[in-house]
Amino acid sequence: AMEMLGDTQDINFMLKWGAAYTPWILEGEWYRLFTSMFLHFGLEHLLNNMILLLFLGDTLEELTGHWKYLLIYLGGGFLGNLVSLFLDCRTGSMAVSAGASGAVFAVIGGVFVILLLNRGRIEHMTASRLLFVIVLTIYHGFQSVGVDNAAHIGGVVGGVLLTALLYRR
Repeated sequence: AMEMLGDTQDINFMLKWGAAYTPWILEGEWYRLFTSMFLHFGLEHLLNNMILLLFLGDTLEELTGHWKYLLIYLGGGFLGNLVSLFLDCRTGSMAVSAGASGAVFAVIGGVFVILLLNRGRIEHMTASRLLFVIVLTIYHGFQSVGVDNAAHIGGVVGGVLLTALLYRR
């Protein structure tokens, strides 16, 4: 819908709709830590996030239930954005950020915890394969321009912590 309303590649347009921007967050616009999870810089960005979510989201939801899945997804994404905010404050890098990547990485971290608790395997999925995907994806982020790796890492950590608290076999 936003693509039809304007240019989602335009930073000013994205800021208008709630993208994360550290100076504005620190001035009191804390809602941006949440709203930015639902915005994407173009359809390709959205599709990349949704493909990862398609392959792992249903697994986590099936294993934890709808409400716990929602808490892991939103809580992990929020924590990822907090880590990004903290890093921006430490480095002085004040980039505009948007995307569900932190939340998607929370899902990945959640599935990883469940794999570990189930002796490294759930049906066709193994902990070693998922760890490879995590490392490869974070490595790719560090090789790319404009990727919020702090949100990715914070999302994984958030997903690990929340799943460890919420998951029961």
